[in-house]
Amino acid sequence: MAVEARIRELGSRHETLDRAIQDEIRRPAADDLRLAEMKRKKLKLKEEMESLRSSLN
Repeated sequence: MAVEARIRELGSRHETLDRAIQDEIRRPAADDLRLAEMKRKKLKLKEEMESLRSSLN
């Protein structure tokens, strides 16, 4: 159960970052460095979720 809770928490953070990325993209003067950092963090979250999911199987 703890692994599933961690996956849900990571998923929530992933969605929050996705919204922040979309908000930044819509800004007239989007910060490319900030976007790149957020995308890297989002990818790390996704990779961690996938790793945890594969450990459940």
